Amino acid sequence: MTSTASSTDTRQGQATADQRPTWQQRLRRFGYAAPERGDVRDRLVPPYSEPSPRIPAVLGLRAEVADRLTRWSAWGGPLLVTLLAGLMRFWNLGSPRAVIFDETYYAKDAWALVHNGYESNWAKNANDLILQHNGHVAIPTDAAYVVHPPVGKYVIGLGELIFGFDPFGWRFMTALLGTLSVLLLCRIGRRLFRSTFLGCLAGALMAVDGLQFVMSRTSLLDGVLEFFVLAAFGCLLVDRDRARAKLAAALPADADGRVRPDVYAAETTRLGWRPWRWAAGALLGLAIGTKWNGLYILAAFCVMAVLWDVGARRVAGARRPYATVLKRDTGITFLATVPVALVVYLTSWIGWILSPADGSGGYFRNWAATDGKGGTWTFLPDWLRSLWHYEHEVYLFHVGLSSPHTYQSNPWSWIVVGRPVSYFYESPSPGQSGCPSDAGGKCAREVLAIGTPLLWWAACFAILYVLWRWAFRRDWRAGAIACGIAAGYLPWFLYQERTIFYFYAVVFLPFLCLAVAMMTGALLGPPGADERRRVVGAAGAGVLVLLIAWNFIYFWPIYTGTAIPIDSWRSRMWLDTWV
Repeated sequence: MTSTASSTDTRQGQATADQRPTWQQRLRRFGYAAPERGDVRDRLVPPYSEPSPRIPAVLGLRAEVADRLTRWSAWGGPLLVTLLAGLMRFWNLGSPRAVIFDETYYAKDAWALVHNGYESNWAKNANDLILQHNGHVAIPTDAAYVVHPPVGKYVIGLGELIFGFDPFGWRFMTALLGTLSVLLLCRIGRRLFRSTFLGCLAGALMAVDGLQFVMSRTSLLDGVLEFFVLAAFGCLLVDRDRARAKLAAALPADADGRVRPDVYAAETTRLGWRPWRWAAGALLGLAIGTKWNGLYILAAFCVMAVLWDVGARRVAGARRPYATVLKRDTGITFLATVPVALVVYLTSWIGWILSPADGSGGYFRNWAATDGKGGTWTFLPDWLRSLWHYEHEVYLFHVGLSSPHTYQSNPWSWIVVGRPVSYFYESPSPGQSGCPSDAGGKCAREVLAIGTPLLWWAACFAILYVLWRWAFRRDWRAGAIACGIAAGYLPWFLYQERTIFYFYAVVFLPFLCLAVAMMTGALLGPPGADERRRVVGAAGAGVLVLLIAWNFIYFWPIYTGTAIPIDSWRSRMWLDTWV
């Protein structure tokens, strides 16, 4: 009797405690919940969330007007956030009218690169001459030894060609890409979370982050790298949706019109040439051509893309998803990323390659014809052997770079904003350089590369939430965010003895903003939550976002180089390590 009753009480399709897989038993204590087994089509390509019908009702909008606004918000919301970000980044962009921090390298390298095809050695007083003569200075032809590839400097040089060789000109393209990065993040967040609101929130958080703001207004390479990495991630995300849509279309439907898993379709469907994945490969090549740490991101994104394919094949019904992906998808993934990235990287050196090989061209351009004569690789073109030698020397420089610097920092301190970098500082007297005449003493005028502290400190908790969500809820979105953070952050722990800086973190900042947006969405509560839970969640999330916005406004003077009384400047130095 007991046996019969037990079998009768067992629900159809629901495993008993003894039948449930071991990993599910273990994860349930940490909050794991198995996904609902609905229509496979919705699991492969989930629909976008719809706004609550209560909002149009409160606003007194007709149904058709509400529908139209919902459709427009998919682009209208991100564009409004981007407009705000652009106004802030381009406002008074030429100030300070000075060569700040490493602009002394990249602004001049870019100007030489777009004219000569290679970087040149500038005189020690070149900065003063450039500012005094509005950029009308002679470009030296003596080649300089530089340790970063040319893509980022070509980008900076494009702005200089359009607007002139002055602070506005060499900051224009970084400001433009910094603004476009906000748009990208809004759209990426929308696609990732299936929510226009959360996508716009992620973009708005990055719009009011101090580090991204300062890097957008400074002629350095890391902001350019951030743009290419984020764009590549977005391309992979679009490719994921399109590939899963093809799988869903190939699956059979039952008599009720519900799409069911199918082993044959899941293991034999070809997903085509996947142009968005090729675009991602090209963008990652541009990222590597900006700074070499793009190599780690290429590797991480390739692994992520393969795992996405495995998940898609498994949901579609494949019995051996890894073998299927190895057979059907891995080849195109490799071709679309690694070789494409390599070709793009080599192409970025075209100016150096075409420069003279008689000693009057780029640095080391004549190495194969001089010091590199002989050996086993002489069958290769001289330009390729010379470039390989150049790259080897650059590698040795990077791994051996340990000269102390005032603003260097350990990556352990980056997430908590332990040691920001001062790009510019001066102490104008009252009545000078914007210092109020009644200041009662000298002012402080600084451009400090520091993230909005409350955003970064919130991100510390958001990272923990994302890792929990990925490990114990099997949420692929959290895994994608964690991958972006890890790819941009963890490799620096291999070089803790090197001279490295906090502003390198701007590359994985977009993923921190996605993590905070995801955590904020959890604070708001699930769609089916009762009204009291939603009100409390909305209040908590709103307070967090408003505090982050206030924090950005409070630090605005030290992001923009605005002269403020020295006491006001000291009040913003919350930690001793910020000075």
